Amino acid sequence: MKTLKGVGTAELVIKKSVFIGYASPAEKEEEAKAFIAKIKAHHSDATHNVSAYLINDGKNFAVRYDDDGEPKGSAGKPVLKVIQNKGLSNVVVVVTRYFGGIKLGYGGLVKAYSDTASLAIENAGIVEVHETERFQVTFPYSLFHHVRETIENSDGRVVGEDYGELVTFTVETRKGEAEKLMELLTERTRGRVRLRRLFMSSFEGSL
Repeated sequence: MKTLKGVGTAELVIKKSVFIGYASPAEKEEEAKAFIAKIKAHHSDATHNVSAYLINDGKNFAVRYDDDGEPKGSAGKPVLKVIQNKGLSNVVVVVTRYFGGIKLGYGGLVKAYSDTASLAIENAGIVEVHETERFQVTFPYSLFHHVRETIENSDGRVVGEDYGELVTFTVETRKGEAEKLMELLTERTRGRVRLRRLFMSSFEGSL
């Protein structure tokens, strides 16, 4: 799943109208609505505060857009299309407009809102979020380098380390890969490791 790394902003001046874009990650619909309300309050003197969001966390799905007084379909929908065309989820975008006195026409509005939204999203940074699994592997110190090497060569990550009488690594892999790595560790250490499954998590990688 692709989403945003953080909050991004952008500003365009088109025929004296100022367009200010804000893009942010939002895990839930309530977060998206709160972000929109915050921007609207900040730009309460603006001519329009157009918004769109797409939330999909696997359980909840919500898609909304608001033209906020612009001609129907000329503002909020193009912003939503930018989100969709970039393949993003859990994202909210608000584009504020200060009217400069020159009308842009329907096509001009679509382009202005789309361009501003796209720039704000790019400035926020796009990341890919993968579902992951975690497990713990406990082993004697003599296997330290062997175990770490096996994990890292199998695209696993050691995200926690504990040193007592034995060493315990907390290992993270992409969803569906944990079982294979656990079997590999058992095989390569001839059964001299103890393994325990943990919970699912997620990590991000920049695109």
